[in-house]
Amino acid sequence: MHPIYTHIKQSLAGIYSDSEASALAKWILTEVFCLSTIDLYAGKDMNFSTKEYAKLEDILSRLKRYEPLQYILGKTTFCGLPFEVAPGVLIPRPETEELVDWIISDYLEKSEVQILDIGTGSGCIPITLARRLKNSKVTSWDVSSEALAIAERNKRLNDVEITLAQIDIFDSTLPEIHADVLVSNPPYVTEKERSDMERNVLDWEPELALFVPDSDPLLFYRRIAEVGCDILSPGGILYYEINRAYGSETVTLLEQMGYKSVELRKDQFGNDRMVKALRP
Repeated sequence: MHPIYTHIKQSLAGIYSDSEASALAKWILTEVFCLSTIDLYAGKDMNFSTKEYAKLEDILSRLKRYEPLQYILGKTTFCGLPFEVAPGVLIPRPETEELVDWIISDYLEKSEVQILDIGTGSGCIPITLARRLKNSKVTSWDVSSEALAIAERNKRLNDVEITLAQIDIFDSTLPEIHADVLVSNPPYVTEKERSDMERNVLDWEPELALFVPDSDPLLFYRRIAEVGCDILSPGGILYYEINRAYGSETVTLLEQMGYKSVELRKDQFGNDRMVKALRP
């Protein structure tokens, strides 16, 4: 194994698990220093310049403060596409890729589809849908101007046409829009779950995009479903990413609001994570 790889793992020992440190070491050497995976495992000789070594030590110092590597690098991938990320937006998760894949599989053969995404963040959901569903028209709303600025850069990075707008879904008056698909990955972490969260999330990712009050964990799902009753076309479908602890409650909420054919789906880790429902 490459000696720098060993150095990285040793530097992060006691802060990250052995598997996490291994993954970070590989990621740093392949992404930042362009070492191939074959060269990495073959232990190919690589002499770091003073500048490169200083860069590595800066990365390690930031990782020791639990800053996510995606924020350090300023980028990540989602469904094979590149995205800029910064502390103003959540880092896209693999579970969200599964939600997007579900929508794509349902609409890949459709001639046209109007999509509204609520909670833009980095833009990973609307941008990926626009790239994969060629005949789609995608609009995305977020309350955060910082998130929308990042999403705008990602829109250009991925060469797609989507409409971004700063909208608070709790406003009494919303833009008039009609959609075949309404999708959202809204804030869903309850305050009581805060103590169980990893520091690289809690200390760095935006609370605005994470938390809901313990007293109303379905706050955003209820409001977005209300919006869906007005904007979804006949036969339109609502898709959610959800808190794994509230799968049955989310299903019950939608059924009580008149949504039909409500389907709860688990993610790759076996957790209740996605819901699909036909508009009332």
